[in-house]
Amino acid sequence: MKILFSTGKGGVGKSTMAAAAAWQLSRDHRVLIISLDPAHNLGDIFGITLNGGRKQFSKNLHLGEVDLQQLSKEYLKREIDVLSGSYKYLQTLNLDNYFSVLKYSPGIEEYALLTSIEETIRNEEDYDIIIFDTPPTGLTLRFLALPRVTITWIDRLIQIRQKILEKRYTIQKIRGNSEKGTEDSGIILSYNEEDDDVLRRLRSLKTNYETLTSILEGSDCTIFVVFNPDLLSLRESQRLVEGLRELHLPLRLMINNKVTGDNEAMAEYVESTMIRSAGDIPVQRVALHRELQARDTSKLYEIEEDMVTPLLSVLNNAW
Repeated sequence: MKILFSTGKGGVGKSTMAAAAAWQLSRDHRVLIISLDPAHNLGDIFGITLNGGRKQFSKNLHLGEVDLQQLSKEYLKREIDVLSGSYKYLQTLNLDNYFSVLKYSPGIEEYALLTSIEETIRNEEDYDIIIFDTPPTGLTLRFLALPRVTITWIDRLIQIRQKILEKRYTIQKIRGNSEKGTEDSGIILSYNEEDDDVLRRLRSLKTNYETLTSILEGSDCTIFVVFNPDLLSLRESQRLVEGLRELHLPLRLMINNKVTGDNEAMAEYVESTMIRSAGDIPVQRVALHRELQARDTSKLYEIEEDMVTPLLSVLNNAW
């Protein structure tokens, strides 16, 4: 299975480019395209109502949207349930008040999006290609950075938990009391690392994030950046390229969208500047299709330019 991420500044047409790529690739491959952008317009591009769900558009093409608000609630509930179950004895501290404000904590949306991506990649094995239409630059870089950041934190938490177990075991030996806690007491003293629920949870999370990191950085994953022939788009696209480079993520294609005869000189300048910033990354130029917009906004995916050839080329033709 191949994974594509469509990224770029808001308004550059990354959703349209992702939709066009999905439509053209679905002629010969089974494709799932999912919008992760809170400002969903994937349904508008295909003329179909998604409402945060999934629908089949054609024989080989399925469309989906992620309801970020609902996703964040579900993610938070799962994590609170884990905390409540693992630390029953902390209920005396009235942690409900703390849990109630967690929904406002930084990073909840990013972790919720990342969880959705991980679950989609793991569960949707029937597709040849999954395309993620991402939010604008800032949120995209934050959630793509999370696997590496989280692994670093988990490693540190594992070390801290090991020290806690070691000291707890030492204290128990000094007291000469080998009696363990019980389920009813809410305190279960486990002195073997293999028996400790917290360590098992941490190591399971680390394995998941390591697997996701290897997928995102691997040869089966491709990120393509969409930009426009204007200076604002250029500056933000350069920041995006630099961020992807720092995160070791595979930028493999750039799309210069909305090119016209009137802005061709600027298109050349922006394109050459992006090539210097990104290195030897191929560029696909796409015209501004006013006739499509004027005729029917639900047909924006039917662009004339060939998206299949450059995408399959950067995916190493691994078919």
